[in-house]
Amino acid sequence: MSNEKSDTDAWPESIEQDPDVEAKDASDLRRIGEALGGVQRADTELVEAVAAAKAAGRSWTEIANVLGVSRQAARQRFDALTKPTPTINRR
Repeated sequence: MSNEKSDTDAWPESIEQDPDVEAKDASDLRRIGEALGGVQRADTELVEAVAAAKAAGRSWTEIANVLGVSRQAARQRFDALTKPTPTINRR
């Protein structure tokens, strides 16, 4: 693993502080960034899980039942994200 700071870690330190204001601990802002990173990772995992379920032949109704949404809502949110990206054949 790299010793470099992630954008989430480095961002609070990059904020220019007003010299007339006492420096504050940025751990609260760092925590927000870390939580956002967790949400983004979870969303990626969810899309991958839905894509795997579709590839395994699951219906939108089955997937929607697990998600607690309607079939239409599940399909609207995930259909385009779960389809393979077409490749362009250039000759």
